[in-house]
Amino acid sequence: MDNHKGITMDNQETSLIYGKNAVTETLNSGREIDTVYVQKGASLGKIMALAKKSGAVVKEVSDERLTAMCGTSKHGGTAAELASASYSTVEDILAAAQEKGKPPFIIIADEIEDPHNLGAIIRTAEAAGADGLIIPKRRSASLNATVFKTSAGAAAWLKVARVPNLVDTIKRLKENGVWVYGMEADGTPFDKADLSGAVALVIGSEGF
Repeated sequence: MDNHKGITMDNQETSLIYGKNAVTETLNSGREIDTVYVQKGASLGKIMALAKKSGAVVKEVSDERLTAMCGTSKHGGTAAELASASYSTVEDILAAAQEKGKPPFIIIADEIEDPHNLGAIIRTAEAAGADGLIIPKRRSASLNATVFKTSAGAAAWLKVARVPNLVDTIKRLKENGVWVYGMEADGTPFDKADLSGAVALVIGSEGF
């Protein structure tokens, strides 16, 4: 279990991420990073160069220290302390689609409480070209270290909005011309559904 706890302040959460992919992608994304930790003796020249270029502090630490910080020995020899894991707004997501000159494609994760599942959804959404992901503030995993690692760094690129009320947010999306589809096992197969235009896909909780 990941024993790192973020400290929430308004719409930001401090976070320690770990793993070569997660740290590399976060550095490449331009997200502000305070400190990059690398294991002594590890061949991590690329990450160290990226860290120094970004202006982050680079600290060499022992394997034992890194394991203690990350709460796991599967840290890949590196970790990074984000200045803040910032959330976007729904308006930011809609604006991103507009800047691309295409209809919005949004994923709504409804009560996805397992951070591994949320990370996998973020990874898939980013690869599929989604403009952003919307999660509720309650009964949902947040952007923590496990999510960043499971997403293979995609969490550094995909806009994630955290909202107090999904029902109200869906109403706002509909007012902006977005068609909202719910994913369910007995529904129309996705390859037979007309998903053209502005679309939001609601992914339900693991238990229901």
